[in-house]
Amino acid sequence: MSKRVIVIGAGFAGLSAACNLAKEGFDVTILEKNQVPGGRARQFITQGYTFDMGPSWYWMPDVFEQFFGRFGKRPSDYYELIRLDPSYAVYFGPDERVEVPAGMAALEALFERYEPGSTANLRKFLAEAEYKYRVGMNEFVHKPSHSILEFADWRIAASLFRLQMFTSLSNHVRSLFRNENLIKLLEFPVLFLGATPQKTPALYSLMNYADMALGTWYPMGGMYKIIEGMAALAQELGVKMELGQEVRQIVAPNGCAQSVVTAAGREFPADFVVGAADYHHIDTCLLGPGTRQYTDRYWASRTMAPSCLLYYVGVNKRLEGLHHHNLFFDEDFGRHAREIYETPQWPEKPLFYVSAPSVTDPSVAPEGCENLFILVPVAPGLEDTPAIREHYYNLVMQRLARLTGQGISESVVYRRTYAHTDFIQDYHAFKGNAYGLANTLMQTAFLKPKIRSKRVSNLYYAGQLTVPGPGVPPSLISGQVVAQEIAKHKN
Repeated sequence: MSKRVIVIGAGFAGLSAACNLAKEGFDVTILEKNQVPGGRARQFITQGYTFDMGPSWYWMPDVFEQFFGRFGKRPSDYYELIRLDPSYAVYFGPDERVEVPAGMAALEALFERYEPGSTANLRKFLAEAEYKYRVGMNEFVHKPSHSILEFADWRIAASLFRLQMFTSLSNHVRSLFRNENLIKLLEFPVLFLGATPQKTPALYSLMNYADMALGTWYPMGGMYKIIEGMAALAQELGVKMELGQEVRQIVAPNGCAQSVVTAAGREFPADFVVGAADYHHIDTCLLGPGTRQYTDRYWASRTMAPSCLLYYVGVNKRLEGLHHHNLFFDEDFGRHAREIYETPQWPEKPLFYVSAPSVTDPSVAPEGCENLFILVPVAPGLEDTPAIREHYYNLVMQRLARLTGQGISESVVYRRTYAHTDFIQDYHAFKGNAYGLANTLMQTAFLKPKIRSKRVSNLYYAGQLTVPGPGVPPSLISGQVVAQEIAKHKN
């Protein structure tokens, strides 16, 4: 008989783990708390609008190609992918909008407009970023990170200085560029990693390579098409999925998981368990005395990536000037970052992001209408009230109207908000976080929470609170790494 694996959670990491384990010959069942798969990448449809609830950026297309390729498939077998051009727009003020082009020649011309003579430095910056991306993706992210000894390879040790692990991204960028708008453009991808650019290793300029060289893409129909494709693949591989089955207990006498019990009282026997839901919740709430991996003090000391205040907005007209992805950097970038990471509080003058997928994809909104996904990055663990949500909605909508030069609020026909309490209710998210554990130097690789429990021998973890880290591509890889580790013990 095939060994049985119970996967807790049907987000990207859980689906990835399930598919890879099924390929290895395991009998896999996914237990998902919510009524649909996807986790933070769920979708909802109302009044003719189709809203992706979480991830909206499709970066690192090679990771998706590699994932589906492991099963003899391609992303195009499940969804149509298009490259966005411009990749996104950045608003620095009412009269200053930068459209970031998809092509390198146009990108170099853009940098020259802001900082004459900067082309050589841009090429140098992206060449270094490409090296970091190639080494990072090939040497680091696929390691289980059980211990530092995995990194005691001369190739990795020799690359540490080239990877700039001990230089801040801020210093690296500012050593090459002087124009503040270009600096903001290069620093923005790390805003969601969990620290200010001054405290984020320059290693993460690899995000700029993913952004500017590999491009920004979109699966027609929305990001949920990826989830639908992965769920379909899982079904093809024989994975069973039980929706609406919230796990309440991992039964692990004598340090070995025997079964998983749901809120409905159903018990699922297991030879292995993969916790692809919130690591903190599984560790602190589903395990009995003596089987927890970490203490409350440990979790309290972790540095978290941000939470989000989200608005899903339906507008009954088309809007002028918006692109698919729009970043609003008309306020102080540094101040907002500090209000997230250093002095956690609701920001006074936040930056924000607007995705308008209906610009690219007419299927996600009624004809002649616009679909808006508005995101304000905020610190985790904040008080979340209806009054606070209303305050920021009015603030963001006023700025959006001013910066784009058009009335919007009076044309809103649908609105839904989502923030800390929703992340906790729907995903048991630690401190209401949206992105997971911050990618700081002291929380990198083997310094993250371990993928294998030291207290429960057959319990493994996947997702954004363990290696390799937050984001959709890392979550896919996380599930793959866990499956490889379990496969070592299948006989």
